[in-house]
Amino acid sequence: MPWLPCAADPVVIAVDAVAGFAAARRASATREGTRWTGHRRTPSVGVGPHPAPWPDDPRLDPDLLDHGDRRNVIDRYRYWRLEAIVADLDDRRAPLHVAIQNFEHDFNIGSVVRTANAFNVAGVHILGRRRWNRRGAMVTDRYLHVHHHADAGAFAAWLAERGITPVGVDNVPGSVPLEATALPRDCCLVFGSEGPGLTDEVVAHCAQLVAISQSGSTRSLNAGAAAAIAMYHWTLQHGTGERWFHG
Repeated sequence: MPWLPCAADPVVIAVDAVAGFAAARRASATREGTRWTGHRRTPSVGVGPHPAPWPDDPRLDPDLLDHGDRRNVIDRYRYWRLEAIVADLDDRRAPLHVAIQNFEHDFNIGSVVRTANAFNVAGVHILGRRRWNRRGAMVTDRYLHVHHHADAGAFAAWLAERGITPVGVDNVPGSVPLEATALPRDCCLVFGSEGPGLTDEVVAHCAQLVAISQSGSTRSLNAGAAAAIAMYHWTLQHGTGERWFHG
């Protein structure tokens, strides 16, 4: 006869005890404003409900004021409506664009988008497939202007109309060290998909090609890491002292 658990079974009692303990720890953590992870208590992200009376500010979201704001935003934007945050960011966007080829539904695209949000770039461009893996972006794309281009020609034309210089970032023939390169102020850093890198078609449209110098055994960095380094390099050259720079 197969074993069937019952309420008096020691295994069932042990499982119930563990589940009850975890539930109690989570409840206790909630009361204390912390989050129970199963191993330790960690502070909850964000803030709780705003005490009454509420501020008279049209940028604030009544629902967030009432229930708290647990979004991953800087303190300046606590309780703000999404539209108000985007409008404020638009007022001081950096004149930097970022593009990434999307031929393999690459998880790194989300990471690039999240970093682009951190540097408050003027636009993010997806080349190729319209649908992209948003998981790594952690909803930061909501605060950015994301553009889709079906092919490299359409992308290059969009940039040319606005006087934006495309700069390819990849260790391909003809590239020069990023750390020794002066990047244009109004430029778009272009990254390839994980693995194949930039396609020949995209390289042909780039005015400059740069590569991140490495000293290890791996051929290349992943697109997410490369994008963060390149955006930071641009900021060192053009961001300090400007209104779009928080540092």
